[in-house]
Amino acid sequence: MLVQKDEGWLWPDGYSRKRRSEITESEIVQIYPYRADVPDDLWARLFENAIDNIGILVYSGFFLAEQHSRKIELLEKKADEGASIRILIGDPDCPQVALRGQEEDIGDAIAAKIRNVLLAYYRPYASHPGIRIRLHSTTLYNSIYWFDDDMLVNTHAYGVPAHFAPALHLRHLSSGTLFQTYARSFDRVWDQTRKTFTGEEKL
Repeated sequence: MLVQKDEGWLWPDGYSRKRRSEITESEIVQIYPYRADVPDDLWARLFENAIDNIGILVYSGFFLAEQHSRKIELLEKKADEGASIRILIGDPDCPQVALRGQEEDIGDAIAAKIRNVLLAYYRPYASHPGIRIRLHSTTLYNSIYWFDDDMLVNTHAYGVPAHFAPALHLRHLSSGTLFQTYARSFDRVWDQTRKTFTGEEKL
């Protein structure tokens, strides 16, 4: 499309409310009661099939690095092939991360996980061309894992650890709005985050 915008963005009133709802519902591929229920082979397929874009928005994303470390290693290859890799990890020193730990009654465990993830898993890729890692300090309403036209959204509930909260598998449709809602949210966090992780920091 010449203007690089979806039909729904250009003509928001071009569809009836019922039709917009039907299209948006079609963007939902699967709902998982718990993030832990998302199949390993789906994670693998999303990482391996991504061509243009991989985006990760989390506080720690510790499970991803620990259980799917081979997928993380793919980031270097994807970047070399021209994909845009954007990773947003929570700033371990920000009050939002501290508050999440209090809400989940786990103290400073989230901040500790963030430091572990950054130093043990992401440091080798921090200076790689095409891989950009930033430390955000936003309130994390959802964790977002974005792979081209597929997205996993891990919703968050007060006091509930992320792995026990639901996850939505979404697929972008040109006239849908659900996928774009989370894509815009991701982009907004990215655009307002200025703190870059270079791999040389002492955390």
